This record gives sequence, structure tokens and C-alpha cells, in this order.
Amino acid sequence: MIRAEQNRLIREYDHEKVWIEPWGDNALRVRATYEARITDDDWALLPACSAANARIDISEDKASITNGKIRAEITRDGRITFYNQKGEILLRECQYTYQLKYGGREFTPHPGSSDYQLKVRFESNREEKLFGMGQYQHGFFNLKGCMLELTHRNSQVSVPFVLSSLGYGFLWHNPAIGRASFNLNVTEWSAPSTKQMDYWITAGDTPAEIEEAYAAVTGKVPMMPEYAMGFWQCKLRYRTQEELLEVAREYKRRNLSLSVIVVDFFHWTNQGDWKFDPVYWPDPKAMVEELRRMGIELMVSVWPTVQTESENYKTMIERGFLLRSDRGVRTQFQFLGQNAIFDATNPEARAFLWSVIKKNYYDYGIRVFWLDEAEPELAVYDHDNYRYHIGSSLQVGNIYPVRYSQTFYDGLTAEGQTNIIHLVRAAWAGSQRYGALVWSGDIASTFEVFRHQVRSGLHMAIAGIPWWTTDIGGFHGGDPDDPAFRELIIRWFQYGAFCPVFRLHGDRMPHQPGTGTSGGGLCGSGGPNEVWSYGEEAYQIMESYIHLRERLRPYIRELMRQAHEKGTPPMRPLFYDFPHDSACWEVEDAYMFGPDLLVAPILHEGARSRDVYLPAGADWTNPYTGETFTGGVTAIVDAPLERIPLFLRDGADLPIR
Repeated sequence: MIRAEQNRLIREYDHEKVWIEPWGDNALRVRATYEARITDDDWALLPACSAANARIDISEDKASITNGKIRAEITRDGRITFYNQKGEILLRECQYTYQLKYGGREFTPHPGSSDYQLKVRFESNREEKLFGMGQYQHGFFNLKGCMLELTHRNSQVSVPFVLSSLGYGFLWHNPAIGRASFNLNVTEWSAPSTKQMDYWITAGDTPAEIEEAYAAVTGKVPMMPEYAMGFWQCKLRYRTQEELLEVAREYKRRNLSLSVIVVDFFHWTNQGDWKFDPVYWPDPKAMVEELRRMGIELMVSVWPTVQTESENYKTMIERGFLLRSDRGVRTQFQFLGQNAIFDATNPEARAFLWSVIKKNYYDYGIRVFWLDEAEPELAVYDHDNYRYHIGSSLQVGNIYPVRYSQTFYDGLTAEGQTNIIHLVRAAWAGSQRYGALVWSGDIASTFEVFRHQVRSGLHMAIAGIPWWTTDIGGFHGGDPDDPAFRELIIRWFQYGAFCPVFRLHGDRMPHQPGTGTSGGGLCGSGGPNEVWSYGEEAYQIMESYIHLRERLRPYIRELMRQAHEKGTPPMRPLFYDFPHDSACWEVEDAYMFGPDLLVAPILHEGARSRDVYLPAGADWTNPYTGETFTGGVTAIVDAPLERIPLFLRDGADLPIR
């Protein structure tokens, strides 16, 4: 039976219920289940977005629902097809056939339970190009043909929103561990354990229109705080209060702008104590005050791990604030101790953690936090063995980083703070509205991995995460005295100056031992990682890009305002601004940093020039030479070690030199 109920198109047949309804402009939400009722789960979609009016038409053989530029048609046998306003097919479920005995939606029940294995299959248009889906380290730009694991790992971030060159955006609104396969013969989304199908789809004439529609229904980033737009200094790891302060003082002695400096992990007593070890950090309040007098914010690392020796472990396990293991011991992570994981899906646990953070950090004046291990990182990724407050990790595990970010967002908001930002190693759809700045995890220090990050950052932008960055120079390895690594970090530093956040971090050689036998002394440290650590030539180049970033602050401020108000990503693929230039959909090694600046990083060792495609529909000026090109051409651009190729659009007046 197909019927209309208020603003919703409903099909019911043999226990299956399907709902199709408007959800924001030019968009529809589709849900289905074999359970008694369809649920309105609080995942990524904002509830207020269901108010749009739709046109519903029902005939003997089929029914349709139209919301602006998108129309869904469902036939009597249940097959769903989506069209744009021109009547062109955007996406169509696979057809049930007697031979195959499956169609577009396949719910396979787990015997004796109310859970299902779900597969949703769509016909594949082999000509379309696909982008987004978060951050994967595979190096592919066009995702057509790729299989993506829908789960988080260190350096892998699953944000299941994909943008198609056909003119639609699709959100798999299900935090279950699963898989997306964009095969040439079929597109398949799957979850091995779930109760409900839930996805959202929008149609638009341009990528920007699609991206803004997605941001409107999942939330936009806060306005980035002014300090976050400058340069961030970090390393693995400043071991003492005085060591960190001396680095900050040296930046000031050298007249180098520094916005943020970071206290990395194991500044604490035990994991899960969430407080400074007084042996190494004797006066946090005085440290914060001295830094603030220098115009520097202090960011502090927080892990969700709770060691059995922690002063909070007993309370948290008694009150149900820790992730459970269905089988075996409760240890879920091993690093300098046996650890369980804070359960961010429990509202009471979130409130408890914030109360500890407020007492031990916020009350000292610390306003920005580094939410590491946010996947969360597990010793073994057996999701069928872990259980959160709201359900099995198999069914809800991908929501964890959203709730982790929400813990700090809600706490800071309750203290009256606005313009909230925190660095986090994982995200899911909706994380952006809680101030999440995602970085690409603990990656290797090589040019090959550097190339992967450029593509990953563009995918994250399309996936609706406007704030993104990397460890400049990579995390694992890199000797400051090695000429080859010096070249890599210079090229990465230049790229970093044109990322949403400009942040230097890494575990450099040679490693330094721990300074004690307990607390913050247990953990060792990496070698020097300040801008003066790489020789005079590198220092001069890095210094110039710190000054350039400062000169660009008014421009960057406007980019962050657009991200806050519209969801526009500051860095984005060329096709975002030039969708009608087909060549732009192929460019994976250059990008737009805002509307006026094309950035073409040097991504290969020894390269001193490169080809740069300049999009049609604009004139492009090389700010170093003054040479201007009419778009639609590829230019060969000189790139000496001190220079990253840049082009200004249509005479834009930006202070590059």
C-alpha cells in the first residue's frame, strides 16, 4: 500500500515500511525497516530540516514526491528512482529479479534477534565521478571503482557523504560499521548489523549548491576564533612546563607570529586522570598567563583512555561510563598501561568528563583541546565485542567521534565560550557543528604520503568537514639534519600555509628517552621540531610563510566566515568553483584556497617546476612574475625551493609578496 501522510510518502508491504519525505531544500530523507516502527535517530541530520513542503502524486502503478529540484518515484513493487528537475535520473535502486532474488534493499535478519544485515544497491553510472566520504590513505581522487570501509582508524576517517558529478549528494545516515562500494556495475552500501535503512539525498546545479544544502541539514562550523587562523607549534612532545615556555619565548625573540602551542600526551599522571603531572608541570595557571601575555593560546591533549590505576577508573566503571567488552577482559587499549575507553555516547559520562576537564584545565584558562585517539583507537577492532551506552559498536561505533567532540563543545558552551575549536583525530557527519578540526592522523614522513594528504584534504572538504589539517612534515620519522627531509618539510610547510589550519607537528629523530619512572616521565619524546630546527635555508623559507599567513589573515577570516555561514569549505577542488570546466574534475594535485587563490603544491622530491592547470572562465596571474594567463590552459611554472606555485584569480589583490 502506498499513501501520503502529511508531508511524507509511505509504502508498506509485507512488514516493510518505507518513508520518503522532504528534509531541507531540494532534498529527501529515505528510511525503511521491518521493525514495528521507524525511528528518528539523533545521528547527523538536524530535526528542524523536515519542514519543507513537498508535492506528492499517487497513481495506480507508482507514486512520486517532489521537493524543489529533486523528485523520488517509488513503484508498486517498491523500487525507488531519483530525478533532478530536468527529469534526468540521478540514482536508481537495482531492480528485483526472480533469478537474483534481491533488489535495491535487502534486509537479512539475524536469527533470534531484531537486528538485520542491510544492503542497499543502486545502479552504477560508469561515467560519473565521486568525491568526499572522508579521509582514506589510498591516494585515489575520483572514488568511482573504490571500496571504502565505513569505520574509523588512525589516519582513516569515515564521513559517509559523497558528491556526484551527476549533480547529487548522498549521505548514508547510519553510524554502523559497514562498507561502501562504488563499483562499475553496482553501487552498494552495507551494514552487517542495523535495524533501519536511513539515507539523505539532495540535487543541485553546482557542487556549491549541494555542499550548502548538506551543511544546512547537518550543521555548520562555528566562526573560527581569531587565534586559530595563525601558526600552531607542536611536537612529540614537550616534556616540561619550562621546555614549552622556552620554545614560546624563542618565537617571540625571533619576532615570529605564534598563535597556538601544544602540550601533547602524557603530561598527565595516569591516563584517565586528565590533569597535569605536578612534577613536570608545577604551575599551569602561570604558564597559561605567560603565554597569553605573548598572544599565544595553549592547547592540551586529551585521550579517552582510562587506565586501571587512574583515580577516576573506579567511579567511571561503577557509573557505567566506560565502553564494555561483551567477551574477555575489559582492556580495550594498551599503551603504558591497561586501558578502557570513556563512553562518549553516554550523556552522563560526557558531563562527568567535562567536570574533570573544567577543574584541571579550563579553570587554569585553557580554552582549546586536542582530542586524540578519537576513533576511538582500539587494541583490536573487533566491533562485535564492544558495546556502548546506546548500543553495539557494530551498530553505532562510527558516531563516537561526534559525541567526543560534543563533550567539549557542550562544556565550553555552558561556560559561555563561543567560536569553539578543538583538534580531533576522527569525525563523522555532523562533527563540524561541534567545532571539530580534523587532522590526518599519524602518517609517515614521505613525499608519497604527502601526496595522499592533498587528496584526503579535498575529500574531507567535500564530505562537509571544512576545518582540516595535517602534521606538517608527517608524523612518523624525519631527521632535521637530513637534507632530503628538509626538502620535504619545506614543501609541506608551504602547503600547510594554505590549509584551513597551519600546524607543525611530528615525531622527529633522534628520539629522546623518558625523564622518570612514573606519570609524565614514563613517555619519551621526539627530536626538535621548531622552525629553526632544520638549518638556516629552511628557517628563512619557513619564516617567510609564517609572515605570509599573517598577511593573509583578512582573507582567511572571510573564508572562515563563509564556512560558518554557508558551509563553504576554505580549501576545495577546482571543480567546486569551476564545475562547467570538465578538466577541473580531473585535477587532484591543486586546489582553490577560497575563491581567489589557486594553490599548486610541489609534491615530488627534487621538483623545481610543475604543470598547473588554470580553469577556464577566469584570468590567472602569477604573483611572483606578474604574468597573466587566460584560463583553460596548462602553464609550466617555476618552483624554486622557496616558492610554492600560486595564481590569483581575475586580478585579486592579495598580499602574496
